[in-house]
Amino acid sequence: MRVGLICPYSLTIPGGVQGQVLGLARSLRRMGHDTRVLGPCDGPPPDPGVTPLGNSVPTAANGSVAPLAPDPSAQLRTIRALRDEAFDVLHVHEPMCPGPTMTSLLFKSAPLVGTFHAAGVSFAYKWLRPGPRWLATRLDHRCAVSEDARRLAASSLGGEYTMVFNGVELDHFAAADPWPTEGPTILFVGRHEPRKGLDVLLDAFTDLPTDVRLWIGSDGPETERLKARHAGDPRIEWLGRISDDEKAARLRGADVFCAPSLRGESFGVVLLEAMAAGCAIVASELAGYANVARAGRDALLVPPGDARALAAALQRVLDEPGTAADLVASGSERAAGFSMDHLAERYVEIYRRVAVPTGDAAL
Repeated sequence: MRVGLICPYSLTIPGGVQGQVLGLARSLRRMGHDTRVLGPCDGPPPDPGVTPLGNSVPTAANGSVAPLAPDPSAQLRTIRALRDEAFDVLHVHEPMCPGPTMTSLLFKSAPLVGTFHAAGVSFAYKWLRPGPRWLATRLDHRCAVSEDARRLAASSLGGEYTMVFNGVELDHFAAADPWPTEGPTILFVGRHEPRKGLDVLLDAFTDLPTDVRLWIGSDGPETERLKARHAGDPRIEWLGRISDDEKAARLRGADVFCAPSLRGESFGVVLLEAMAAGCAIVASELAGYANVARAGRDALLVPPGDARALAAALQRVLDEPGTAADLVASGSERAAGFSMDHLAERYVEIYRRVAVPTGDAAL
């Protein structure tokens, strides 16, 4: 089967949806399906199987900034690629994002599967009606990665949705060489913006012992302010943007992965990555994270925004090796049920249903 995966976000900028698209493509290829990824790229494509559609433009979305490509040149490249590639099925992620995914719906060239990732609020759903509702009717099958994502899409677009959780490339994280540490170490990876809760983690960190280290990955609009505020603490290492390989190595090396988000998390892919890497987790008690991490079994979950509770949970994991070991063991088992290969198999079943009319031979 010839499959086209379309991502609205720049594939050269780390992100949850981008990681899902690229990982799914690799699994589909291992299954023998000719798979190509189409999406914006701000630099060389991250994979030989990527068709770049141009540069992205930072766009405010869901309390964050999304690297979208809504410009006419990107849409022309999208239309040309769809015409030239002759896909058996197109799988568009975040179908209502301005740019290549919307264009793929408008200029439909093959059966369309759409996966909805976002939770919380959506500018497109709220202000662009009835356009998105009509575009959604172009989809032959709709999927959602969480109940929150399904609820958001259904409330504005209507329709039925298959729940298809996100996946993780288990071997990539389990086989990474652990990054060296100089003592008990906590890792944070996420955009430095209010909803990710880095400010809360830094407040909590001030209550932890002097031998504890904190690695902070990525960057964002709050980076400089937070750096200046905590400039006197030598225990904090600001890593900037890191590659997927470095993220896997640091997850393997860290004692705890902390996800202190305040809101807007549809599905905790990064928690799955930590579980696959054998890293204990402390996170906010959000519905999106609860899709993945069972409280007290796979992670310690605390009320969002509560720095004192966060510090206590982090200290508990660092002080109690038995608790940490139990979280890691349960998390590893949990992650195995979300493997990217299993996800690819699930999607192939859906692709076959939309690509082959009832009674036709299987692809």
